[in-house]
Amino acid sequence: MRSKAVESWDASNSQALPVFDVGVAFVDESALLSKPRREVELAIADIKSIVSSILPSDKAMHITPLEDVFSSESNGREGRLRELVGMINDDTGREDLLQCLRMLSLQKIALENGYAKIMLGSCASAIACHVLSATVKGQGYSLPADVQYVDTRWEVPVVLPLRDCLAQELSLLCELDSLKTQQLLDRPCSGINGLVASFVARLREENPSREHTVVRTAQKLKPFSFNKFSANGYHDFLPSRLRPKFQNVDSDESTLSEVLCLICRSPFSESELQNLESTKHKPQKKIDLYTAYCCQSCHFQILPGGANIYDQFFSLLPKFWTERVDTATASQSSLRDQIEDYLLENNDDEN
Repeated sequence: MRSKAVESWDASNSQALPVFDVGVAFVDESALLSKPRREVELAIADIKSIVSSILPSDKAMHITPLEDVFSSESNGREGRLRELVGMINDDTGREDLLQCLRMLSLQKIALENGYAKIMLGSCASAIACHVLSATVKGQGYSLPADVQYVDTRWEVPVVLPLRDCLAQELSLLCELDSLKTQQLLDRPCSGINGLVASFVARLREENPSREHTVVRTAQKLKPFSFNKFSANGYHDFLPSRLRPKFQNVDSDESTLSEVLCLICRSPFSESELQNLESTKHKPQKKIDLYTAYCCQSCHFQILPGGANIYDQFFSLLPKFWTERVDTATASQSSLRDQIEDYLLENNDDEN
């Protein structure tokens, strides 16, 4: 990736690849770690040293605390983060929420610094764990959205260039190229995610190719419209020889908009859509609408037990999430006000 970013000949017409610059982002989650602050600072300094030894000195390195996802007006953002995570009783739910906050932090970094895409380091081993854990959590409907090369659900599209590489292969590559790695700040998995990680590790010991088998099986699921390359240019960064492998979005299909979960951005299934529509068409508090915009998995894993504390929970979420629902609701209310005079009452005779 580094060589393609700095060598202009890769942008020749035969390759059809544009020249691009890269930056490195690291989300500092030390506010939630039990490690001494000195160890965390040494680890971050080590990360900076590793990046500077690989990339040219003029490349950007972004280190952002996880609590920065909260609005700048929020006082005590670190305490707010701890309180939000502490309200979740389920270990798996806490890990899933942190994953969502981590993605929101990367989006914030990309938007503030003008990056066009986010490249994640998720490899086949990590994706295989996600496939199995998502199946256990009942996220089968939304699973295809998370295993494709491209995900344009976000304001800044996300790509997975290492999707076909195993963790062992990447570790071997780093060793052969004398690339130092940093694992001190890695968070051990627990709950469902930890059990699945242990299961996949055992599969890897028996036959390393089974991780690829899991990923290839998930790839056979039909992707969503935001996972396909469209005519708006998201396929431009691919070599021309790879483009025929990907299906373009039809013009009619590209106009469809998926309803996404407020927290994890998973697309809603038919039953979840029906529940959302029924909530919209009856008087409700704003907190009821926020709850209806959460998928079933987030209901079970992330939302705290007891509807009486939902108000506090949603008040702690980043405003970016809740404002998105407020904007969608306001748009629908405005549209209904515009056409209200033309709507027929139920007791009107049909002509």
